[in-house]
Amino acid sequence: MIKFYNNRDFGSFITDSFGFFKTKAGNYFKSFLLINGMVLILLIVVIFFGFKDFLGEIFNKNFSGGTDYFEKYLHENLGLMIINIVLVLAVYSLLMILNLLYPVFYLKRIAQGQDEVEAHEIISDLKTNFTKIIKLYLGLILLVIPAAALLLAISYVMVFFIIGIPVLLFVVPTVFNAVLFLVYDYIYTERGFFGSLSYALRSQFSYQNGREKSPYWKYWGSTTILFLMYNVVTTIFMAIPALILIFRLTVTTSSSNINNNPLADEFGVLITFVYGISIVISAFLMNVLYVNAGFQYFDSRRDLHQKNEFQEIDTIGLNA
Repeated sequence: MIKFYNNRDFGSFITDSFGFFKTKAGNYFKSFLLINGMVLILLIVVIFFGFKDFLGEIFNKNFSGGTDYFEKYLHENLGLMIINIVLVLAVYSLLMILNLLYPVFYLKRIAQGQDEVEAHEIISDLKTNFTKIIKLYLGLILLVIPAAALLLAISYVMVFFIIGIPVLLFVVPTVFNAVLFLVYDYIYTERGFFGSLSYALRSQFSYQNGREKSPYWKYWGSTTILFLMYNVVTTIFMAIPALILIFRLTVTTSSSNINNNPLADEFGVLITFVYGISIVISAFLMNVLYVNAGFQYFDSRRDLHQKNEFQEIDTIGLNA
């Protein structure tokens, strides 16, 4: 049985994350699909119907020598492209917040002693915390994500210098952990958004009691290892449809299909299906990182467990 509010080392975060899914994967992903499944399907459908003509024509013209086709197509279909981009961003942001919140509420119930969690219970938690979720969403979209994007952009620019790659290697996992700590702390405590944001940043480098050594390296290390594993697997799955598409375009003769959209027939459906599977697998694997961040948060907030124990002792005393 996994003890959630526990002092963990670098290796324990990784083993406990996989151990959690070894025992809870069936129940976890069953409810996950019930809550997120329709949003995932909607995202795939919007991407397919919104961009298949655009991508197909771009590929077609590029292979037939139309170097200025991108500018012409964008000028002629600017309004449609803006609508498609807005729809994709809207659906993706909804999926993002659901993906972030699902493991937060799931782990909260499991940490409280619940053996299995049903989808309707997570939906009930989402409804109960609806106001907090709206505030969290606005804070992430308007403040945290733009600030994180700026920091990552600066780090990417520094890649062109000698110190750039090491900086990026440390910035990405640290920003990821801080964002997840913010979400966990904001949902689990009575702190406001900025109070949780402050804690999320401080807790990456020190414990609250100030007596233990910095947890930064074990948080960073476990997240980095899981990020590498995640990127290897998702890159393989994302590369398969791209290689299939490139192969078809290179073997297509000018007399047969060069004037047709290569994504408009059954082949386009196949590519969309494979990419859809890739998106689903990516969403599944990302949950390992979310749960790992949850174990890190529990490591930093062992006082929450002590508070719960004191409350239970007080209740026993009142009922005696």
